[in-house]
Amino acid sequence: MGGYVSGNRLVATGLALGILLALLLVRVGSAMALDPDEILVLANKNASESVGLARFYMEQRNIPEENLLTLWITDRETCTREAYLKKVVKPVQRYLDGKHGKKIRCLVTMYGIPLKIAPPEPEGQEALILDQFEKEKQHLAAFLGEGKKSPEESAALTARLTKLDRELSSFKQQNDKWASLDSELSLVTKDDYPLGFWLANPFYPLFKGQMIPLEKKDITMVCRLDGPDAQTVKRVILDSIHAEENGLAGKAYFDARWPDPGNDKPLSGYALNDKLIHLAAGVAEASGLTRGVVTDDTGRLFQPGECPDAALYCGWYSLANYVDAFAWNRGAVGFHVASSECATLKSGTSNVWCKRMLEKGIAATVGPVGEPYVQSFPNAEIFFKLLCDGYLTLVECYYVSLPYVSWKMVLVGDPLYRPYKKFRK
Repeated sequence: MGGYVSGNRLVATGLALGILLALLLVRVGSAMALDPDEILVLANKNASESVGLARFYMEQRNIPEENLLTLWITDRETCTREAYLKKVVKPVQRYLDGKHGKKIRCLVTMYGIPLKIAPPEPEGQEALILDQFEKEKQHLAAFLGEGKKSPEESAALTARLTKLDRELSSFKQQNDKWASLDSELSLVTKDDYPLGFWLANPFYPLFKGQMIPLEKKDITMVCRLDGPDAQTVKRVILDSIHAEENGLAGKAYFDARWPDPGNDKPLSGYALNDKLIHLAAGVAEASGLTRGVVTDDTGRLFQPGECPDAALYCGWYSLANYVDAFAWNRGAVGFHVASSECATLKSGTSNVWCKRMLEKGIAATVGPVGEPYVQSFPNAEIFFKLLCDGYLTLVECYYVSLPYVSWKMVLVGDPLYRPYKKFRK
């Protein structure tokens, strides 16, 4: 993972997170409670089995027939920004504008809908600045290679080139327009917003009171029913309903890199993410809903065969290299914190975690389509707390715990899934 962005990091102690979470849960309760008729399902007429899977899902979840919108777009996993705006955004906006009072709170992108959006070509001021960077780099490199230079001159030129590379990297980072289609689609009702980098999610409780450009009314929840093949998507749907009716059974596994540091000092970046995994383990333990909680804080990763009877999981860091440690129970939920673990859900040779977990039997997972930076992952403590409480659906747990939108993250699973619903009737 490329690290965390120091200018945008969240700094907090576990104790502070716990207090904020307690206040959040008092407010949330069952107030959000997504209903089937609040879901719009998007399928691709250009992709084999996409529309059929959409209808299958809608029948299983009693979603009204009129809540299906069929699109015509490439069946590849990447589409252009132009195609996204013309072939996804416009049809969805037209549907929402003509809904005659029907409230749509969640969009489901079905198998066959592109996974990610390629950036447009740089233009205007951005293109001019990039051109200036490249010209200065070429000039310095040419000058450095001309004739003999004193050690001092060579060192100064090399230092300037190094600084220029850092500045260029930072500029490209702040203007990163690669995005997951689902994350961009969260802002389908908002016509004008900056594309470079991420935008703060107004539903995320730890941003409460901060000045952020988005409002809750700007956000439409998005969840994806997708996977390596159509059969996997059907299994995810049926496993989610089965676990909901019977209760998700099994153990919870949490894979940290370091021992719990306690609550005595502020944390940020990698240390904060690791702390959140420890807090999530505590949440699962306190819920009393699992057959045990296993936490590894040695940094070695769970090894093949070490995690039988798996119901919940969160851990890190094995880049694009799934470790077959888990025997996933029906309805299992989990995610791995590493870059690009949802860069593909289809490629047969890829060993990214989202794809491989779905192949191996998990029902719901989260991952980024590119370099996301560690603080953009869902807050593990909030996500697993809400999931275990059993009042909110999967997609609601995700959006309350998600720091940023218009970015790289993808939620794969049934948005209506409530794994512990059985215990909250």
